[in-house]
Amino acid sequence: MRFIVCVKLTPDTEELNEVQPEDVGSGDFGVTMVLNPWDEFAVEEALLLQERFGGDTTAITVGDQNSTEALKRAVAMGIEHGVLLSDPAFSGSDAWGIAHILAQAIRRAGEFGLVLTGKQSVDGNSGLVPAGLAVKLGAPFVSEVVSILELTETSVTLQKLVDEGTQTLRVPIPAVISVSKEINEPRYPTFMGIRKASRMSFPAVSASEVAGLDGSEFGAGHAPLQWTDLRKPPARAGKCEFIEGATPAEQAGKLADRLIAEKVI
Repeated sequence: MRFIVCVKLTPDTEELNEVQPEDVGSGDFGVTMVLNPWDEFAVEEALLLQERFGGDTTAITVGDQNSTEALKRAVAMGIEHGVLLSDPAFSGSDAWGIAHILAQAIRRAGEFGLVLTGKQSVDGNSGLVPAGLAVKLGAPFVSEVVSILELTETSVTLQKLVDEGTQTLRVPIPAVISVSKEINEPRYPTFMGIRKASRMSFPAVSASEVAGLDGSEFGAGHAPLQWTDLRKPPARAGKCEFIEGATPAEQAGKLADRLIAEKVI
C-alpha cells in the first residue's frame, strides 16, 4: 500500500513574526524555512503505518526549488521518495489551487491507500488544502485524526477529535486524513537518513508533466483567496478621550450621549 504525505516549507515558528506582508509572494521571507511542524506528525504517522502494515511512502510538495528542504527533512526522518511540483504557473495559487495541483500529481503517480497531511500550515493556518484535496480526488476525508486503529485493503478505522472527546469511524480507502498533534511524537532524523536526504535529487515536475491539470484552477490569476499574513492583523488606530464634567452625574450623562451617538448603545 502506498502512503503519500503532503508537506510544505514554512517559516520557522520562532521567526514567523518577522515575516513582512510585502515579502508574501516574493519567495523570500528573509527567515529560516523548515518543514511545516504540523506536517511532521503526518510524516511520522506514514512511517508508523509502513512499519505496521508494509508498503511504501512518498512525500510531495508544491513550491520552488527551496521547497526541497521540506522533502529532505521528510526523507531524513525515513520517507522513501520525494516529489517536487514546481512551475512558475503555480505561483500565487490559493488553497483550492494547491489542492488541484496535488490531486492531479497524486493521480499521475498511480494507486494509493492513504494521503496524510498535517492539520494546517503555520503560515496560512486555514487547514483548507486537505479538504480540497479530498474533493479533488473524490475520496473520503477525515480531519483531526488522533489514532489509526486498523487498516485493510478496503478500509481504515480511526479515531478523530470531536467536541465531546473522540469519535471512532471506518471509511473506505483510498482516503485523505489530516492528523492532529495528539496522534504521535515525531522522530528525529537519523544520521543515515540525513546523509540519504543530502544525496537525493528531487527533479522538478512542471505543470506540463502533470496530466489533467486545469490552468483555470491554479495560479495567482485564479486565486479568489489571496494569502495574507493572518498572524499579524493591521494595527488598531485609536485615541483616548476624557469625559469632563462638574459632577459624576454630568460625566455619566455626557458619556451616555457619546455612546448613543457612536451607536454603541
